[in-house]
Amino acid sequence: MVASVLIIGFSFVLLVYWFRYSCLLLLRSSVPAESAILDQRFGFARVKEQLQPGANLDALHQMLAHDYRLLTYLLEHAAGLNLDSLEDRLLVVDYRVMQWYYRLTKTAAPEQARHALSEMAAVVGVLVQHMSEQAGVQAQA
Repeated sequence: MVASVLIIGFSFVLLVYWFRYSCLLLLRSSVPAESAILDQRFGFARVKEQLQPGANLDALHQMLAHDYRLLTYLLEHAAGLNLDSLEDRLLVVDYRVMQWYYRLTKTAAPEQARHALSEMAAVVGVLVQHMSEQAGVQAQA
């Protein structure tokens, strides 16, 4: 009984470690989001610029939430656009986990909340870039 609980616990810890490592590796290995189309409809680049100590984190979180809603709307309603690859799905789950982590840490640990917002902005940037590549649009700086 105890051995089964230890094996399950250890497996869960390894799964969480694999997930975090995979997401961070995907974000590091992607081309910087600034080379993607920086449309006025997306504010993830401004969020990255404004993530300074003392910044209004709730306003930045709302800007990222707007970007994510816009991205999902475009993916649901545009023909030929989807996030079917495992990497994209992992990034979507990572965005949701970081959103949850931000809500837990925004009052008690603002530095960790700022880190969560930074990762959320990076995820949105990568997903926008993948979407623009699918649409066949040339990247502009």
